[in-house]
Amino acid sequence: MHITPIIEIAQQAGQCILSFWRRSITVSLKADRSPVTAADQAAHQVIEQGLRQVTPALPILSEEGPLIGWAQRKQWTSYWLVDPLDGTKDFLQGRAEFTVNIALIDQHMPILSVMYAPAVDKLYYAIQGQGAYLQQGQTSAQPVHVCESVSAKPRIASSRFHPNCALQSMLTQLGEHQLIIAGSSLKFGLIAEGLADVYLRFGPTCEWDTAAGQCILEAAGGQVVDFNQQPLRYNQQASLINPHFLACGDASQRWCAMAAGSTT
Repeated sequence: MHITPIIEIAQQAGQCILSFWRRSITVSLKADRSPVTAADQAAHQVIEQGLRQVTPALPILSEEGPLIGWAQRKQWTSYWLVDPLDGTKDFLQGRAEFTVNIALIDQHMPILSVMYAPAVDKLYYAIQGQGAYLQQGQTSAQPVHVCESVSAKPRIASSRFHPNCALQSMLTQLGEHQLIIAGSSLKFGLIAEGLADVYLRFGPTCEWDTAAGQCILEAAGGQVVDFNQQPLRYNQQASLINPHFLACGDASQRWCAMAAGSTT
């Protein structure tokens, strides 16, 4: 499959989101108390319409789309997994750290993805086996690769909205480190670029939060695994909630053991 039309869909959705950014808009709360806005919903419409034109036979599972039951989903072998606006809290606070995430899942694995940060015109994309790429603005896309060795002062990517006692415990164990605060899926992108070493997530996330970033990071030479060192996989059960996980560039580090120890 060609990735160009998927990039164009993500960019169109991003421009749609920017028409709402830093303006007064109504905010609603979902059942899980997370915010949703007209920007989320408008971006969903752009992406859904675009994907249905490109791949009319493939199902679409989107955070802002209808809830599709397990009885139907478990029949899927390939489908699109979409977060139309990842980082709604950053978006609402006027920060630029939000993304459009589109991933193609095949046999429970993300094999193609686009992650676009429209406010800074930063585009990541990847196809399994073909590497990961970053295009900044109007410059040509360049391949990206993780940093394969961690410095004496590890660079830890973290969210400003999800402080966690287990994370603090691990950071204490780790000793001297550099904390890099970043919103949305951009934490995966920082590791893929070699600008951060690890992102540890102890709190709940949904499958659409991680699939695009995982594909990009894996194509850049990194990994996204649960604390048992198993790669995240998709649409394997009724729940769409991920286990705790970590994303890293250097798999030789004992991140999993440290993370698991922090939760006990």
